[in-house]
Amino acid sequence: MHDRKRKWWGMLFILPQLIGLIVFALIPLVLTFVISMSEWDGFGTMEFVGFANFLEQFLDPDFKKAMVNTLYYSLLTIPSGIVLGLLLALAIHNIRGKTLYRLFFFMPVVTSSVSIGVIWIWLLNGDFGIINQLLGIVGITGPKWLTDTQWVIPSIAMLSIWWGLGFNMVIFLAGLQGISQTYYEAAVIDGASAFRKFWHITLPLLSPTTFFATIMATISSFQVFDQAFVMTSGGPAKASYTLVYHIFNRGFVESNMGASAAAATILFLMILVLTLIQFKFSRRWVHYEG
Repeated sequence: MHDRKRKWWGMLFILPQLIGLIVFALIPLVLTFVISMSEWDGFGTMEFVGFANFLEQFLDPDFKKAMVNTLYYSLLTIPSGIVLGLLLALAIHNIRGKTLYRLFFFMPVVTSSVSIGVIWIWLLNGDFGIINQLLGIVGITGPKWLTDTQWVIPSIAMLSIWWGLGFNMVIFLAGLQGISQTYYEAAVIDGASAFRKFWHITLPLLSPTTFFATIMATISSFQVFDQAFVMTSGGPAKASYTLVYHIFNRGFVESNMGASAAAATILFLMILVLTLIQFKFSRRWVHYEG
C-alpha cells in the first residue's frame, strides 16, 4: 500500500511535465504531419493531397537552395564551436576568477537573438563596420560580409560560433570538473607530458560531454533562423536562405501551410536520422568512466 501511494505521488509530480510534453511537443508534431498531407492556407478548409507537398518540396529549387545553405552553415559551425568551446574551457579551468570568466562568456547565450543580430549588422558592415576597420589597420581589405553571396553564410556562422561559445564552454567545464585528479597524478608519476595527459586522459573522459555538445550543436545548426531573418532576410540572392527560413516563408509569407509543414517534417526527419547515426557511432568513441 505504501509503495502504491509513493507511485501515485511520483506520477502527480511528473504530471505537469507530462502535460507540457503532450501539449507543446507531441500534439504539434502530429498536427504538423496532418497538415503536411493537406492543402491549407491557415484559415479555410483542409484538402487532403497525400504526399504531394513532399514531392513538391523535393522538386522546389528554393528547398534545395535552403538545404545546401543549411548544410554549409552546419559544417562551419559545429566543429568550430565544439573545438573553440573545449579550448576555452581548458584555458579557464584552473585559473583564478573562473566564475567571472564563465559569466562573461555566457552572457551572449542569454541575450536576445534580435539584439545580437542588430549589433553584428553594424560590426559586419562592409563600409564602416568595426571588423573591416580593424582589418584595414593591418592592410587587409575586408569583404562585404552580409551583401556578398560568398561571405554571407561564413559571416552568420561566425556570429553563431561566438554566440554559442559560452554554452559549449560551460558544458565542457562541467565535464572537466567531473574528471578525477587521480588520473593526472598517476600520469605525472609515469612521466607523461601535458599533451599525453590531454590526449590519453582528458579527451577520452570528455567524450560523453563532447557527444552531448555535438548532438546539441547539430540540432541547433539545422534550426538556424534568427540570424538570417534579422541580418539578411535570406539574401543576398537567397545565399542565406535556410531550411527554417524556407518553412517560415512558405507558411507565413505565402500562406501555404501544407508545403511549410512538409518542409518542417522533412527537417524533423533529417535531424532525427542524424541524431540516430551519431548515437550509433558513439559506441566507437564515447568512453564512460568506470
